[in-house]
Amino acid sequence: MSSRTTTVLTVAGVAAAGLIAYAVYFDYRRRNDGDFRKKLRKDKKRVEKIASSQVASDASSSSGVSAAELVDALERLKKEEPPLGPAERENYFMSQVATGEQLAAQGPAFNLPSALAFYRALRVYPSPVELMVIYEKTVPEPIFKLVMQMTQLDVSSSSQLDVLDDETSPVRGGPPSETSSQEWDKKSTPIVTTLTSARILIISLPSIMHQKVLGYYNAFPPKSTNVSVKDINGKKIVVVNQDFEKGDVIYKECPVVAALDADLQTTGTHCSHCLRLIESSIAIKSPQDPLSQTYCSKACQLDSKTQSHNLLFTTERPLPAEIPMELPPPEALELRRKAQTEYVEHLKKSGKAGPLLVGRFVARQINAETLRLIPGVNAENPSYIDSDGDDYGLGDHMERLKYIDVPTVPEDHSLLANVLGAAVPDLNQFITDERMAILLGKMAYNAYGVSFGGGREDKPPSAERPEDQERTRTPYGTSRQIGSAFYTLSSYLTHSCEPSARPSFSGGTSELHLIANQSLKAGDELTVAFVDVAQREEESVEDCRRRRRMELARGWRFACDCARCAGKRWVRWTSPRLK
Repeated sequence: MSSRTTTVLTVAGVAAAGLIAYAVYFDYRRRNDGDFRKKLRKDKKRVEKIASSQVASDASSSSGVSAAELVDALERLKKEEPPLGPAERENYFMSQVATGEQLAAQGPAFNLPSALAFYRALRVYPSPVELMVIYEKTVPEPIFKLVMQMTQLDVSSSSQLDVLDDETSPVRGGPPSETSSQEWDKKSTPIVTTLTSARILIISLPSIMHQKVLGYYNAFPPKSTNVSVKDINGKKIVVVNQDFEKGDVIYKECPVVAALDADLQTTGTHCSHCLRLIESSIAIKSPQDPLSQTYCSKACQLDSKTQSHNLLFTTERPLPAEIPMELPPPEALELRRKAQTEYVEHLKKSGKAGPLLVGRFVARQINAETLRLIPGVNAENPSYIDSDGDDYGLGDHMERLKYIDVPTVPEDHSLLANVLGAAVPDLNQFITDERMAILLGKMAYNAYGVSFGGGREDKPPSAERPEDQERTRTPYGTSRQIGSAFYTLSSYLTHSCEPSARPSFSGGTSELHLIANQSLKAGDELTVAFVDVAQREEESVEDCRRRRRMELARGWRFACDCARCAGKRWVRWTSPRLK
């Protein structure tokens, strides 16, 4: 796959996630906000009036729209006064999108009025490139082409491009940076800036998307982690930005999602959210929880419910409290319970952490993306390592990671989709067969095994064939872990059988502490052991090498080429004990 194609797919995938969240937000405003419904009805009447008045004059447009018509329409549009305040911009945007959709449904004769409505929405949207990507995936092709043509005509006829300052010049300073959709209420004079940005950006959309993708690594990981992600001959590696001594903590990282091993899910011995070991006397449980979750504290219970649990496993409100919702009827609640019960039965039957990790990730992403679209509401303050600034979200973090093909069954996708759709109409569109397979593959490649004190010894042996067993990155082997967790930054760490660092869970939770195994200089690569690389007492050097390489091939589908495996250094490696 070419780098350009990868770039387009990456941005398109993230934009699609935002579109689903927007649809959820729009739908609930329509269902529960009386003033909003009145405004939509008024917009609909206006659309119908426009449609009836355009039948005669625009009948010929079914075979296309001339350049003269586009120029004339654009000149009239440019004379319109755009809204100034954040609330007015938001209402204007949603109104124009709704108008564009309704006009598009009237048939080819209304392609131009529909395109004008979508273009008006583009003028005030804080992230024009992302909106164009969404348009490309959702707006009928003839209308999308008209929007693109209007943008190109607007640029060629505008003198504003000649007076851009150095900061926005595409020659001197590169394209202007985009503003995230959270900035509705922060921009005091957005119209000219946003429209000018849109004109420049959309002309070279593939190039800008490429720059947006590359710019991710300028913002992630944040400088506070003391590390950077570098591209070495097409391979992403993590390097330290300063010197460290052996035993130093390089960074600490909380997971995006975590899950206990299947045999510990219902025992009540560990917190289902942070994976902490807890006493039964202080465990917090919910008798109606179909997954039998246990928590070590009210804080963990609240975080779990907010991030994913309410959407997946309860009949409580599935979306952020800032979105008004009516109480669902009893039959809807019953349908939701049934979908959850079937989903939980599938999770228990599979006995693997991957499907649950994916479910929790999808639910957390829906929650985060929805919050980003609510004006005046701050998005989630994530506990995981996020990028500097707010231009990137969970979708950006996930889309860039490696994955492997893993066996899937239809129920992996269908039952999760049923849970989402029963909670919020059409939310099942957030997850498809293909997306489910990719997310499972990403979890399989990137998840870490959480172990305390060197690992446990009571995990039941797997009945699956070795090549089918679920594996995680842990220097003590998956058989000694108590759970699995997915991390944004540590997913970039590469394997070595002589690792320069090791994951530690010395805090007694799923928070990962990356510890230096040796002295490190700024610029040195960080590596960890994905498997138990220690030579066992009964093993020869060659037996140890063969075991390591077999486990890596089965779990991550690569042949290790580190110096130890290549035979350049035949040493007896002793893995540092996890604290």
